[in-house]
Amino acid sequence: MATLQMEGKAGRWSDFMQRARPYIAMVSLQFGYAGMNIITKVSLNGGMSHYVLVVYRHAFATVVIAPFALILERKVRPKMTFLVFMQIFVLGLLGPVIDQNLYYAGLKFTSPTFSCAMSNMLPAMTFVMAFLCRMEKVDMKKVRCVAKVVGTVVTVGGAMLMTLYKGNVLNFPWSANLHGHAANGSEAPESADKDWAKGSIFLIIATFAWASFFILQAVTLKRYPAHLSLTAMVVFMGTLQSIAVTFVVEHKASVWSIGFDMNLLAAAYAGIVSSSIAYYVQGVVMKKRGPVFVTAFSPLMMIVVAIMGSFILAEKIYLGGVLGSVLIVAGLYSVLWGKYKEYQEKEAEEIPEPVKDHQNGQTHDLEASLPMANQRSELERPGSTHCSPSSSVPSRGPHLQ
Repeated sequence: MATLQMEGKAGRWSDFMQRARPYIAMVSLQFGYAGMNIITKVSLNGGMSHYVLVVYRHAFATVVIAPFALILERKVRPKMTFLVFMQIFVLGLLGPVIDQNLYYAGLKFTSPTFSCAMSNMLPAMTFVMAFLCRMEKVDMKKVRCVAKVVGTVVTVGGAMLMTLYKGNVLNFPWSANLHGHAANGSEAPESADKDWAKGSIFLIIATFAWASFFILQAVTLKRYPAHLSLTAMVVFMGTLQSIAVTFVVEHKASVWSIGFDMNLLAAAYAGIVSSSIAYYVQGVVMKKRGPVFVTAFSPLMMIVVAIMGSFILAEKIYLGGVLGSVLIVAGLYSVLWGKYKEYQEKEAEEIPEPVKDHQNGQTHDLEASLPMANQRSELERPGSTHCSPSSSVPSRGPHLQ
């Protein structure tokens, strides 16, 4: 009995971890993205070109993930077709070039918290685009569909509240001294660098490109299911495209110089964590749960960045930001609840329905009973060369030590 109880607990724990794995992966990614925002903001404030940062970021990502793709997927890598190549080319253009260059430009003109707040339109944009591409079905008669729609609207509303309404400054014990020190310093360069209108436009376009990236990535994974290889080719293509863009925009050779400083840390961190690891994990989770599930976690990054920003960059946290964060979490929970119910319905459809044995009054699984019945008929057939039932048919219960 003790062995059976231990096996039952182990089975329940294994089942729980299997279901919780996508949630743990996406929450961990948001912490990784938050760290990237803080480090990148420090690097951009130091004068590094965001075009060069994008090039170095994806160069690091290519070097890190390409060896794993070549070794681990050498036997399962599908054949490259012209259509898949064009999709990879567009993925490199949407993600590394358009999204990240414009996002870094918006981050430079605003702040990490504001950039994350604007990026919270990502789940709504992805949901609408997935609906238009018939990747998401909306039936307002079902509660789960209503939860997804309402959660999307609430999430966007919370992001807009955080952006448009500031309110009073909330002073925290760990940030009081930092804010006082920042107020005594020179604020002229900081205020001159913040062109909020231009930064907002850049961030909106970047978010639209990022949502398009998720939709196209989900489509490409169906044709090319080798996740590591696809990630390696996307970041390599993004590196080449970013180099071409940088040569057109930046005409000084000095912008390419980089040493053992914050610029190198920003490029390496963004390339390893936010590009190579993130692209791969997002692809794996997206294949099982879809693009809307992946993007629904992006609002958590804003909350983490707001807290980290108050520690490191002495950013001020306003009442509007806190209220908006509450709405975002509520909307996020609603979307995830709807996606979870949808996932349960899909699992229920895949499980074969039990068939009732009217003679014995017992319920059996049709697919499980057919092989057993065939096995019995082979054993009972005269002249059968099969082993005895005790050796070929599973016992009724587990063997107890």
